[in-house]
Formats: sequence, structure tokens, C-alpha cells
Amino acid sequence: METERKKALNERFRELGLIVFIVILSALIQMRNREFLTFLNISNLLANTAILSILSVGMMMVLLTGGIDLSIGASMAFTGMVTALTVKANPGLPVILLILESVGIGACIGLVVGTLVARFSILPIIASLGLMNVMRGLTYMVSGGAWVSAYQMPAHFKAFATGTVLAVNNLVLIAVCIYILFYFFINFTRSGRRIYAVGSNPEAAKIAGLPVKRITLLVYIFMGALAGLAGVLWVAKFASAQGDTAAGYEMNVIASCVLGGVSVSGGRGKVFGLLLGVTLFGILANALPLINVSPFWQQAIQGFVILFAVIMNVVIKRNNDRAVLYRRVI
Repeated sequence: METERKKALNERFRELGLIVFIVILSALIQMRNREFLTFLNISNLLANTAILSILSVGMMMVLLTGGIDLSIGASMAFTGMVTALTVKANPGLPVILLILESVGIGACIGLVVGTLVARFSILPIIASLGLMNVMRGLTYMVSGGAWVSAYQMPAHFKAFATGTVLAVNNLVLIAVCIYILFYFFINFTRSGRRIYAVGSNPEAAKIAGLPVKRITLLVYIFMGALAGLAGVLWVAKFASAQGDTAAGYEMNVIASCVLGGVSVSGGRGKVFGLLLGVTLFGILANALPLINVSPFWQQAIQGFVILFAVIMNVVIKRNNDRAVLYRRVI
């Protein structure tokens, strides 16, 4: 019990540290550029971070089980391309049908990854890396190597991503709804608690009778569905679909999760911490160009922040392990 309290304190310390860091960073950026904390820029920051935050929810679930999914960028490209080709051929289709199509395709991709991991015991990094290359190739095949540009998409489709409700961008509203649902699912349902149990100790979970394979499969399906949703939102937002869409974007998603304190070894992570990690990554992506930081240095700075977060994760985990060992000794 004492060990659990110490773990909780460590998590709260991390979250408090992130909040302080975000506040200080925002103040420093505001001193360099007075446009940073304006309503317009904050709205743009939230809209630009919405897709990242949606994907981070799915990646957190995957990481909680001790897995990883490197195929989500390629899944976004494929689902986005299929959606763009669909709306190009049928410009009168409602946006909701296009979203359902993309989410369904993404869920099928997640089903493939989950089956390879859960049923055939293939390492998640190998399974998802292999499927990443497959989906990139399929994207170029279905498109014939061509782009789908803005003028080939109907106005109502593009307007969906730029539209607002009560001055809040539609993408932000979707992300907020997903976070609310995810918060209640992961914290107040039996399935949510099982995900933590599987990631904390898979062998103990099996002994306890938990359906480890089914939980792992469902997590990857959920991740794929969110990647499909992100794919159609990406295409609508940028009014463009191409073979290299979201190339390397999976690393941004993983970085946001790690910044938020989600353990890459599974079993640890909170929704509030994830939200803070996504916010910090979004601030870096938005603010560095505002203060005229070179694009090369932007990547370096983001890399330093990610490394710092990883080191903090290792330190906290090591302290927790020592506390558990000390408790057992005494």
C-alpha cells in the first residue's frame, strides 16, 4: 500500500513538473513573440495538435499493454488516400459516411497488427514495422502514385476540418470528446483496468484468468480505428492526399505519450499526463517557428526534450522498483 502511494506521488510530481515547465516555457516564448498567447494563435495551436492528441489516445492504450504501433502514419496515409479517392469520385457523399469508411479501414489494419502480435506472438515493433511498409506500398498502388488535390475535393468536405462550433474548431471538439470517453473508459471500466493489468505483468494476468490475447487484439483495433479517423481528418484539414502523408508522424505520437509519462514498458500512464505531454509537444511545434528557430534546430530541440522525458521515465521507474524491493526486504 505504501509503495502504491509512493508511485502515485511520483506521478503527481511528474505532472506538476510538466505543468510548471509548460507555464515557464509559454512565458519565455511570449516574451520573445507577443503573438504566441493571442486567441488566434492558441486556436491554431489547438487545431494543429488535435490530430496528434487523437492518435496519442490510441498509442497510450497500446503502450499500456507493453506494445507499440509504428504503422499508424502509413495507416493514416492509406485511409486518407482511399477517402480522398472516394470523395473525388462521389463528391456528394456526406462527411459522416467518409469518416465511417476511414475508421472501418483503419480498424481492419489494426486487426491485422493485433492478430500478428496477439495470436502469432510476433514482436509488436516487427509486426507494425512490416505492416507500415505494406501500407505505404498499397497507398501508392491505389493512387497510382498521384496526388488528390484540393480542387478535386468538394467544399463541404474541406469545410468540415476548418469549421467551428462556438468558435471552437471541429477537430478540437472531436479530440475533446475522445478524451472524455477515454478517461471514463480507462479509469472506471473493468476493461480499462485489465489493460493496465496486462501491461504491468502479462504472466500474472494470464494466471489470474484475464483474456490477455483478446485485450491486446482490441487495443490494436482501437489504435487502427483512431488512425483511420486521423487519416480522414488530415486529408480534410490539409486538402491533400499523397503517398507520403504523415511520414514519421508515429514518432511524434510516441514522443507525446512519453512526455506525458506513459511508460514504454507498459502498465503505467495517466490521461491527464498524456494531455500535458501532447500540449507540450504542440507548444514546441507551434512556438519554435514563431521565435524564428531554424528548422534543423527545431528537430534537435524536440529531440532533447524527448530524451529528457525518457530519462525522467527511467529515473522514476528505478525509484519505484527500489521502493518495491526495499518493501520486500523489510
